[in-house]
Amino acid sequence: GTIASKADNSSHTAGYQVDLTIQDLLNSIPDISRICEIEYEQLCNVDSKDMDEELLFKIYKGISDSLQTFDGIVITHGTDTLAETAFFIESTIDTGDLPIVFVGSMRPSTSVSADGPMNLFQAISIAANSKSRGRGVLVSLNDQISAGYYITKTNANSLDSFNVRQGYLGNFVNNEVHYYYPPVKPLGCHKFKLKISPHSPGISLPRVCILYAHQTMDPSLIELVTEKYEGIVIATMGAGSLPNAVNQCCLNMKIPTVYSKRTMDGMVPIANLPKGADTNSNFIIASGYLNPEKSRILLQLCLAGNYAMEEIRLVFLCVYGG
Repeated sequence: GTIASKADNSSHTAGYQVDLTIQDLLNSIPDISRICEIEYEQLCNVDSKDMDEELLFKIYKGISDSLQTFDGIVITHGTDTLAETAFFIESTIDTGDLPIVFVGSMRPSTSVSADGPMNLFQAISIAANSKSRGRGVLVSLNDQISAGYYITKTNANSLDSFNVRQGYLGNFVNNEVHYYYPPVKPLGCHKFKLKISPHSPGISLPRVCILYAHQTMDPSLIELVTEKYEGIVIATMGAGSLPNAVNQCCLNMKIPTVYSKRTMDGMVPIANLPKGADTNSNFIIASGYLNPEKSRILLQLCLAGNYAMEEIRLVFLCVYGG
């Protein structure tokens, strides 16, 4: 992502290309040896928009293989899909006390005020700090420490690009790591055990699509996607609101259909689901505070585990309100 990118000149903060290796990134923070001993591995080097299940598996396996060897792990990642990967890792790996810290940047390495080196320095310092133990997956960006399970990118351009409606866990000031609360992991986070073939190069998750709701939304879109997908997430227009015709179409679907929201904040309460959605024969689920992209991952993991509808409802209900 941006943290490993170069632009044409020092004033460009758009139109850059991924070009740096992990070694290049570490060379930008020569003082890091006084913080901890570092071993590094280049799992991949892509723009985060190109993250797929094969690369996701590489990160999953890299972390899993390192849990018993290291005191902390740092993952550099593009900010566009960082929140999705962090959510996936928190949902699939029991990290124990080991801190796993995701980090990225909003400006390329060639920028006159590149934020990557300081972000990476802070992430490594956080992963090496004993106060970070027992906190699960963390995200370090712009001097703030956040829970990877909850964080969301809310601005495409600003350095202050991520937001956490549940609040930051702490911050980083003058080489000091400060936490506001004792170690705690996300409430209601369901841990999935992935079924991975020893001969498989990656993971294969059920196909789930996201539909963006809008005025005059055509109900036939719902019917079309059921031919190729095993689940649907809808970014509803408000806290679960959809045109009546679309609601009726969803009530007739026989695949899990999650009502999420297109707004950055807020939640979809169960009370806002269409009438009849509370029957056992129905496949509609309220996402609560989960945004569409995280709802998609959670539904994929449920389907991969062959969860029955009542089990899927329970998993979503556990993270319903944060």
